[in-house]
This record gives sequence, C-alpha cells and structure tokens, in this order.
Amino acid sequence: MKQDTIDKLISDLMAACGFGAVVSPIVPVSGGLMHRMYKVYTGSGKYAVKHLNPKIMSREGVHENYERAEKIESLLEKEGIPIVPAIPVFGKKMQNVNGSFFYIFKWQEGHIADWNHISKEMCNTAGNILGKIHAINPQSGSHQEPELSKINWQDYVHRANDERNEIASILADNAQLLVSAEEELNKARASLPDIMCISDEDMDPKNILWDNGSPWVIDLECLDYGNPISHALQLALQWSGTVICRMDIEKMTAFFDGYLAAYDNGFRAYSGVFGLAYTWVEWLEYNIQRALGACSDEAERALGISEAKNTINRIKYIRNMEKEMKEALDSRLPRRTD
Repeated sequence: MKQDTIDKLISDLMAACGFGAVVSPIVPVSGGLMHRMYKVYTGSGKYAVKHLNPKIMSREGVHENYERAEKIESLLEKEGIPIVPAIPVFGKKMQNVNGSFFYIFKWQEGHIADWNHISKEMCNTAGNILGKIHAINPQSGSHQEPELSKINWQDYVHRANDERNEIASILADNAQLLVSAEEELNKARASLPDIMCISDEDMDPKNILWDNGSPWVIDLECLDYGNPISHALQLALQWSGTVICRMDIEKMTAFFDGYLAAYDNGFRAYSGVFGLAYTWVEWLEYNIQRALGACSDEAERALGISEAKNTINRIKYIRNMEKEMKEALDSRLPRRTD
C-alpha cells in the first residue's frame, strides 16, 4: 500500500476514534514480519498503529481468532502480565476503516533485543513470563487428535520452478529434509500429553520490548489456547539462538529455569517431542506462498523470499544440532520437584 494511502487511512482512523488530528508525518516502524506498524503523533499523544495484513484478514475464520486473542489479552492484563494491549474504542479493539483493519496502542518506550546479544538473564525473564501465562488456568482434558501438518512440498518445488522463482533451487535441494522435518513434527504432536492452557507461541525476542530492563510483551494477536509443552520447547529454542543458527545451551537452560519457576507440570521428556522444533515448516509454507504471489505488494513478496530462505537454513541448522540439543534437554533441565 502506498504511503499516501496509508497516511490517509490512519489519519481518518485516529480522528474517528477520538485521538485527534495527526500532527507530524506518520513513520513506519520496522520489525513485523506479517503486519505493518506505524508511529503516529496526534494532539492527544504518541501511538503505535498496526495495519493488519489484508491477505491474512481475508482468511476464513480469522476474525473469530482475533476476537479470541483480544479476550485473552484482556485476561492477561488483569493477571498483571507485562503486556502492551490494544486500546478499545467504542467497546472494540479492532478498528475498520474502509475495509482496512487496525489496532491502536499507547506508544511503549523500549527496544527489542539484538538477536546476537540476548543475555541469559533475558532468556530467564522471558521463560518466566511464559510460565506465568501458562499457569493462569492449565487444564488436563480428554484426548483430542492433533492438527497435523500436510504440506505438498513437491507441488511447491514445481510451482517455483515453473515461475523461475529464486527460491526454486533451495526448495528442490532440501525437499527431502522438509518432508522428514514435517514427519517429525507430526509424530511429536501426536505424542503430546493432553494439557491445554493459555499461551503466546509468538513470544520470541522480537516481540518483547525492554524498557530500562523491564520487559513488555507486544504483538499479541497469536494469543490462544494450546499445549504448554509445545510452546515452551519452541520458544526456549528460539530464545537460545536457533533463529540465527547460533545455539547457546546455557540460554536454553536459563529459559527453562525461569519457565519452571513459574509453572511446572512435571513434564521433562522434551527430547522425546523434539520434532516440535520443526514447526518452522509451517512458517516456511506461509512464506513460500508469499514468494509465489500470495501477498499484498512486491515488498511483501521480497520478504516472503527472504524468510523462505532463512527458514530453510534454520531447519537445516536444527537438524545438524538435533543430537546436541536433545542431550541437553535430557541432562540440563531441573529435576521434577514432586
């Protein structure tokens, strides 16, 4: 979307919501991989405005998912979890301007940790926040069949080749690895114990702001109910370096130390469900689709190409480090206290 178009939409949004006229240029804020964020000054203050991705908002059932996330967000706020919630206007958090959807937030000062300089203390704090979220109301229930991943990798290889897309060769070279990774993911999901809780599986380092050492969780649209074991493992690995292909076992241990101090369901067999680390295949599919044209503009297509390449490299790295990480999960986590 052109800048003058988004400027007009946001100006109309802020005026309609009672925040006043925009008083300085609207500035794009970097960091989001799905939606777009802007810094906005009006006569009443400074705000962050999130423009939700039109392609995502056109999906079936997406509005129900966002409504559920909004209710959970309000619950986390009441529980004292350090979050930056969307501002409700006229009883609604999501705003609609001419068919474009937005969230408005008070501007939170702070910075996102550099992926290359995440400390063990940050990992411990992030794990503790996730544990506090999981501890709000965990429930054991009857067994439900897991939602398994079903991706036709050969079809994507053929489509990328037909379009002469630059991801074609990396997809073809790693097709067997992707099939294997997806199989491991599905096997792990099928063997998870039947526990359900509130969770934020998107709480990776880019979604926590640090303001003078205090954490603030942002980008809460993925709040939902899910399996705590799955999300704890995935986030522990992300915080400890798998995203940048530079794993630090001490950081993984620090994350789990913080997590288990806030919530401990007794589970320790994380190495047995290590296939959950390959959830990246689903993020990869989303970005393959963007790279092949399911996107809003050329900037998003370029992002899809870049993220597809990065994600394949992460999956390759995790496969190469799998044995070492499994051994650490078996030997380094605190013993059960029961």
